[in-house]
Amino acid sequence: MDEDAIIIRLTRDQAFVLSDWLYRVMFQSDDLEGIVHDRAVWSPIYSISGTLDTTLSEIFMPDYGPRLEAAKERLRADLYGETDGSTAPGEDTTAAPQAHQIERGTTGNHGKSGHG
Repeated sequence: MDEDAIIIRLTRDQAFVLSDWLYRVMFQSDDLEGIVHDRAVWSPIYSISGTLDTTLSEIFMPDYGPRLEAAKERLRADLYGETDGSTAPGEDTTAAPQAHQIERGTTGNHGKSGHG
């Protein structure tokens, strides 16, 4: 079967925030199976994650946390017209960057990007 590729366009902020969320679900919480019960869905999730990993230089920058928070604030403001700095209860946005960088360097690239 010949499959046509689907192109999804995200802003850099959207891609960065999605990349962080995917990392947390896939590698920090080990809860991908609890969230996505059908393993067939894992294939596109890994592909999206891998594409984001190879595209975003932000995930390797030393100021990852502040950049991520700024991106989240801009997205919240775009959606809701507010910048309240809210995060989920118990969410530690300062702990993820270093672990994210380490994991991504070794296991984060499960998908392949058709983009150069």
